[in-house]
Amino acid sequence: MIKRFLLAALVALPMCVAAQTLKFGTVNSQEIFNLMPDKATAESTLQSVSEKYQTEFTNLQQEFEKKYKEFQELDPTTPQSIKDRRMQELQENQQKIQNFQQMAAQDLQKQQETLLAPITDKIQKAIQAVGAEGGYTFIYDLSIPAVVYSGAGAEDVTPQVKAKLGIK
Repeated sequence: MIKRFLLAALVALPMCVAAQTLKFGTVNSQEIFNLMPDKATAESTLQSVSEKYQTEFTNLQQEFEKKYKEFQELDPTTPQSIKDRRMQELQENQQKIQNFQQMAAQDLQKQQETLLAPITDKIQKAIQAVGAEGGYTFIYDLSIPAVVYSGAGAEDVTPQVKAKLGIK
């Protein structure tokens, strides 16, 4: 990635000297993302779903603990086959809890991607519109750690993108 950036800079350098019409801008998309009104709605939805999963997880744990307690309280004269069956039930419940945790985590991740994708798309379109309207050659996103230098010739277009999205 750095090699590509350096190669692009080396290719662009002669053009800068010759044309002197390149216009660079910077934007902080993370700052904009945090101010988007849609973000609060998405986070609220994710929180609600997360709480439902947490409630179900708590129920599964309580069920396991109840059966475990019953297993521990078995009379010592209980036949081994009954003890084995109860132990198998405990193992099945433990597996059920683990499967539920994995499924819940995957579903929450998928829902987060689904809910946040329209917000990031909206920001990207606004950045592109500002870039086209402002005649920028490049706009670098400052929230991505790959950008290591923003010179005096670069203009921060975060305010214009915010204005394009109607946020302050």
